Formats: sequence, structure tokens, C-alpha cells
Amino acid sequence: MELHEGRPDSMEGRTAPEIRTYDFLDEHGIHYWQTDHDKAANTMEDCEDVDAILEATICKNLFLCNRQKTKFYMLMMPGDKVFKTKEISHQINSPRLSFAPEEKMTEFLDIHPGAVSVMGLMNDHDNNVQLLIDEDVLAGEYLGCHPCVNTSSLKIKMSDIIDVFLPAVHHAFIKVHLTGED
Repeated sequence: MELHEGRPDSMEGRTAPEIRTYDFLDEHGIHYWQTDHDKAANTMEDCEDVDAILEATICKNLFLCNRQKTKFYMLMMPGDKVFKTKEISHQINSPRLSFAPEEKMTEFLDIHPGAVSVMGLMNDHDNNVQLLIDEDVLAGEYLGCHPCVNTSSLKIKMSDIIDVFLPAVHHAFIKVHLTGED
């Protein structure tokens, strides 16, 4: 794996959502680095090699919903923290959270399990998904995320995510605190 500044040299064999991600970042003047993986990064363990290349906060991104499946959330949290629904539910005043159905992920974000990323919010034109970001992710200088596919990763300044990307996709975020304890 090698880290390259900007989009890959060739778009051959890349998916439409991935190409749209590079186009969006370029159109909005967001500086980024990109790397392709030897294999798909489906788990946090798969991301360890990527983490070494990116030298950025690699997030665990979870796509969640309330019990009624009427409110949807993307939670960005450090990969080494433990996820407890009770901690998040209390902070966002939602009695129960669970993993959202894959078809809603595809419908709202145009991504699939294993590729959940803040970049998917560019496809959520109706603001169906509320972004939740753990305070430790916000504290990082750089963010590592997928460009809507899990065979590549991006390194982007966190300030560009907060100050440029999120306003451009018309999404706000809620800062949350996860203890990371079992």
C-alpha cells in the first residue's frame, strides 16, 4: 500500500460511489490522500495495516436506528472503544438503538456494510441520517475513512470534514462521549 496525494491515477475498475467521492472532494477543494488496500477492510483488524499507512484516526462507523426504524444515525467512534447502545441512547434521547437494516444504508447512503463512512453523507440529500461523532474522533488532526468502498481509504484533515465537507452535504453532527469501558 502506498499513500498518494489526491485521487487515484486511474478510475478504471472503481465504483460509481467511489468516483463520486473523489469528484466531490475535488469540487469542494478538500485536500486528501488516498490508498488502495490489498484486501477489503471489513473489520477494525483489517484496518490495522491501513492505519499504519494513513497515520490518522481510523473510525469504527456504525449505522444505527431507533426501535421504530424512523430515525437513523451514523456513529463515528475510535476503533478501540467499546460500543454500548445505552451510552449513546441516553445522550441523544432515543430509548433504544440497534443496527439499521442494510437496505436503509443503501437507500440513504449508497454504501454497503464494511464501507460505512462519513463520505456516504454526500448521498443523503434528504438528511435521513444524523451524524454522531465521539469527542475523541473530533480531537484527532486527521481522519481515516473509506471513499464509499472498503477497498480504499482516505486521509483528510478533521477540520476539513467539520468546516467544509459537512456544510457542503448539509449535515450537522452531535458530539457524543463514549467511555470505551466494557
